[in-house]
Amino acid sequence: MVETTLHGGEMIAWILVFHLTGLVFWLGSLLVVTHVLAVHSEEPSTEARATLGRLEMKLLNGLAHPGAAVMVISGVIMIVENPQYLLEHWLQAKLLLVALLVILDLRVYFRTTGFLAGRVELRRRECMALHGGISLVFLAILILVLLKPFGSRIRRAFAPVCFRPRVGLHTGLSPDNAAIARMSGEQV
Repeated sequence: MVETTLHGGEMIAWILVFHLTGLVFWLGSLLVVTHVLAVHSEEPSTEARATLGRLEMKLLNGLAHPGAAVMVISGVIMIVENPQYLLEHWLQAKLLLVALLVILDLRVYFRTTGFLAGRVELRRRECMALHGGISLVFLAILILVLLKPFGSRIRRAFAPVCFRPRVGLHTGLSPDNAAIARMSGEQV
C-alpha cells in the first residue's frame, strides 16, 4: 500500500524548499536589479538604456515578485502548521525585517518604473544604497533564523549531533581486534 500523505516533518521540509527557493529568486533578483540600475543611471547610450530597462523589469516582474510571493505564501503555511512559532521573539523580529524588505522592494519597483518613464531621476549612489540596505536586512534575517537569539523555546538550527554507529554493522572505520593487538605490540 502506498502512503499518500506526508508526515509533519516531511511536509515542513518541502515547504522550506519552496521558502528558500522564493528567497533566492526574490533577493537575488532585487540585488541584481539594484546593481543594474546603478549602471543604467550612468549609461549614456539610448539603446543600452532601453535594454537595461527591459532587463530590470523582467527581473522584477519575472523573478523577484514571483519569488516574494512564493516565499510569503510558504512562510504563512509554515506558521499555520506551527502557530507556536509566533511566540518566538526571533520570528517576530524576522517578520518585521521581511516587512522592511517588502518596503525596499516596493521602493525599488516604483523608482525603477518612474525612472523608465522619465518621471524620476536616479543616481548611482541611491541604487547602491538600496543594494546595501537589502543586503543588510537579508544578513539580519539570516542571523535571526540560524542563531535564533532572544532565547528560542522550540529548537535551534544547529542541534548537537551525536554519531552512534549501528550495532552489528562494520563501517570500515574502526580497527578489528587483530589490528588493535598489532598496534599495541601484543601477540594475537
